[in-house]
Amino acid sequence: MTVRFKPPIWVLPLAIAGLVGLLGWWGNGRLRQAIEVQLKQDLNATLDANVTALEIWTTNQMKMATMLAEEPTVQQLANRMFNESGPARGIFAQSTNAADLGTFLRPRLARLGYEIAQLVNTNFIVVATSNRGRFGTGVPVSESHTNKFAELFASDRAVIISPFKPDMLVQRRLPRAGAFNTFNNLSRTNRPAFTNRPAFLNRGRGRRGDEELMQVAAPIHNRDGVSGALALIINPTNEFSRILSVARRGESGETYAFDQTGLLISQSRFDLQLKEIGLLGTTNASSALNLRLIDPGGDMTKGFSPSETNYASAPLIHIVASALTGEAGVDLVPSRDYRGVPVVGAWRWLPEFGFGVATEMQAGEAFWLLRMLRLIFLLLFLLLVLCAVVLFVFSYVNFTSRVRLRAAELKLKQLGQYSLEEKIGAGSMGVVYRARHALLRRDTAVKLLLPELASAAAIARFENEVRLTCRLAHPNTIQIYDYGHTPEGVFYYAMEFLTGLNLHQLVAEFGPQPEGRIINILTQVCNSLAEAHAAGLVHRDIKPSNVFLTDRGGVPDYVKVLDFGLVRQFQGGDGSHKSDEGMAGTPWFMPPEAIENPAAVDPRSDIYSVGGLAYYLMTGRYVFDHDSAAEVCQLQLTAKPVPPSQATTNPVSAELEEVILRCLEKDPALRPQSALELFALLLASPRTADSTPETRAEWWRMYHGRENSIPVETSSAEDSPMPGVNIDLAGRLE
Repeated sequence: MTVRFKPPIWVLPLAIAGLVGLLGWWGNGRLRQAIEVQLKQDLNATLDANVTALEIWTTNQMKMATMLAEEPTVQQLANRMFNESGPARGIFAQSTNAADLGTFLRPRLARLGYEIAQLVNTNFIVVATSNRGRFGTGVPVSESHTNKFAELFASDRAVIISPFKPDMLVQRRLPRAGAFNTFNNLSRTNRPAFTNRPAFLNRGRGRRGDEELMQVAAPIHNRDGVSGALALIINPTNEFSRILSVARRGESGETYAFDQTGLLISQSRFDLQLKEIGLLGTTNASSALNLRLIDPGGDMTKGFSPSETNYASAPLIHIVASALTGEAGVDLVPSRDYRGVPVVGAWRWLPEFGFGVATEMQAGEAFWLLRMLRLIFLLLFLLLVLCAVVLFVFSYVNFTSRVRLRAAELKLKQLGQYSLEEKIGAGSMGVVYRARHALLRRDTAVKLLLPELASAAAIARFENEVRLTCRLAHPNTIQIYDYGHTPEGVFYYAMEFLTGLNLHQLVAEFGPQPEGRIINILTQVCNSLAEAHAAGLVHRDIKPSNVFLTDRGGVPDYVKVLDFGLVRQFQGGDGSHKSDEGMAGTPWFMPPEAIENPAAVDPRSDIYSVGGLAYYLMTGRYVFDHDSAAEVCQLQLTAKPVPPSQATTNPVSAELEEVILRCLEKDPALRPQSALELFALLLASPRTADSTPETRAEWWRMYHGRENSIPVETSSAEDSPMPGVNIDLAGRLE
């Protein structure tokens, strides 16, 4: 005798839990590698974008400075002043030439966005300015700028001087006649400091020192070569710092620039926080030129406070220190930033500009996905263990559930597995119920063909609708689940149950729709029709009540094309048109060929109906708005539609109006030749992007929350007659 061992049902979940744990450990390593590769690419891409933007901006600045320096008037007046200037003569800013130069430059500087212009001779002396009340003349340029001007004179090319404070423009005064301006009369000890110190060293600092400037200088020539330089002063806050603030990653990412001493020369993203934690004085307008990028030794945003002695001797942060060595790189090992927060980042030193650029983000945000997945793996493991326990305790429930399930199946013999719950629609040949599947517990719309209406032709059309619609699988097409008949002779088919409203209800209650929303709806209709046409099928009854709008699966304004009761094959196996039993459709949306020769309808006939649908959504009116179906048919054959822009007070773009009128052409050859072509034409409207997921979601929130509204549960078949040869025209309009 052979004895077979059957393990308890809870053993399988435990085995799965062990396997999941092993796979989680392996997947964690692989995932971390993938995240690090992607993070490196993102950091480098952000850094490259900022560096490229800076290069473009600085190149433009140097071009504009060179253009001004090459102006004949500028060269003539500048060379006169270069020849006549000198400490002994005392005529730096008092000469007529200086006044003429200022008059010439000031409007041009204002137009190009510059603050002030200065003339610097080859002895590095400022001989004139365009604004005498701002900066002095007859003084040498700052020692920190001398090398840049020397580079300009040697290379005969424009240079960029990185951000600095106004008191760095001059280092000492040469004696000359005339009084100096008030700013230059400040003593060295009274001038505002511009090196970073924490709050305990920032007390008493004034706001004057927070002004930030840049310079771009271009050579001025005479017959012998370079005779001096035209230096233009820029406010870097307007563009330099703004360029670095554009490309930021996430909530904590920032890009900043720093000089060779580790001084921040662009504005930090965290200025308010820097003031709160004491790294920036409360009187400072900006962190630029006020903050040295020092590692405080701990996370100051979480309460760490360095001592004055430790902070003064602290090294530069890792990213800046690495950049000052001249290397470019990226580091995903967290290191502290100037606030002490762990960050990852990339850096690059730009020798042509004399400063470095770094981009970084907090390590916690950079690796949040990895932490989240670890948590998910842990929860999954615990859930599997819990599942084993639950299965062990409640194993007897399986038997009870199976017994109850069999009992439920026996109760639903009359209509298969469907229990009819509520009548939600009716037509000339049948009714629609909201039903519930006994086993799946899913709401379903069931369309019934009652025995008293089930003629041979009606049954054939009913079966044809099911057979042809089941061939279509596009998400924007109503889906059919089942088909059959009861012993009593009731034919039925089950389809998906939708909540929302059709386009007839939408316009009746909310009026004409905005263009962006119309395009979103019509493109989805085109998607559904494109599949049907590719299968050789024509819908023949596109109208507002056969297009359903729902908020499904978290996708607002999701379209479903309904009622394929009049669908027909427009081509036989040999490519010829199949014959048709007669005119069918809704006259207000029927193309001329469907009235004159029903056998000639093809996909372009549906395109005409889509044009009528677009006209209705845009204006709230039918193309030919008459009560008589016979008169409407005659107008479809002979009349020219009134352009939508003349039928509504709402704005209509020329592009969309042209597409609608093309769809409504009497000659099918003049219409868009396919649903995909119409799809592309609709997207050419300038208002396409107006309908965003956010605006659509907001509309549905309003719709579901409004008071005294129509019920949101609506059948996937409207209250209209079943399609047939003899159309109830008045009924099919609604």
